[in-house]
Amino acid sequence: MAAERTGRRHWVRWWIAGAVVVVAALAAGGPFVYIHFIEGPAPPKLALPPAQKGARGGAASGAGAGTVSGTWNVGAGSVVGYRVNEVLIGQNSTAVGRTTEVSGSVVISGTSVTAGQFTVNMASVTSDQSERNAQFDGRIMDVAQYPIATLRLSEPVDLGSIPAVGTTARYSATGDLTMHGVTNPVTFSVSGERSGQGIDILADLTIRFAQWNIANPSIGGLVTTSDEGTLEALIRLTRGTGNPQVSGGSGPASSGPGAGVPTVTVPRTTVPPLTIPPKTKS
Repeated sequence: MAAERTGRRHWVRWWIAGAVVVVAALAAGGPFVYIHFIEGPAPPKLALPPAQKGARGGAASGAGAGTVSGTWNVGAGSVVGYRVNEVLIGQNSTAVGRTTEVSGSVVISGTSVTAGQFTVNMASVTSDQSERNAQFDGRIMDVAQYPIATLRLSEPVDLGSIPAVGTTARYSATGDLTMHGVTNPVTFSVSGERSGQGIDILADLTIRFAQWNIANPSIGGLVTTSDEGTLEALIRLTRGTGNPQVSGGSGPASSGPGAGVPTVTVPRTTVPPLTIPPKTKS
């Protein structure tokens, strides 16, 4: 009997040790498996569309020679979002959230952009994780109280010579960015490209969260991030009617300007409770 009890105690100890190993493996390997095999890579950075073939020929040549003066409205295909590097229990990943609910316009006079303002519905920004969206809408950006973000140019942008259709040019822009109820001046690079249908603008800004009183996205010891992220934007300008004016607070849309942004509920990684079988009487 004594030998049997000793063997049972040894078996229980080995069972507990094995369970601990399994739990540790799940804790370490779960995030790796999810990030690299289930969630997949983050969406690539926003980029200007490739120049259309033959953009310098035919009708496009006429467009390239024409004036760009006038008002240009933010149109369909415009996207604004964030990109933040994060560490999920030791595994590096990139958090990306985007929306197409952006409106605004720019005014071009001769070879200068003389005015410009853009408005984003922050309540419509979504990522591929519902938990992340909840954090973004709540403690991070508080979209109920601060439903929109705006960028207003504070200085003219000198375009120099107007580039031909299909040609990309880079400029420097200065403006006032309002988010989370805080306005700060910003200077950033802009890439612009004319097409036969309009003008495409690509820009990204480094945002230090503390400057806009934005809570660091880190969540305890589970998810950690740096103190800054990137605001990225691809704006498609048209001479025609642009997107509806953003007023904020509408939330993610299933159709219309907010459509097409994927929403994926992330499965939670859970570990079954450890249960030790009751000791049997000898």
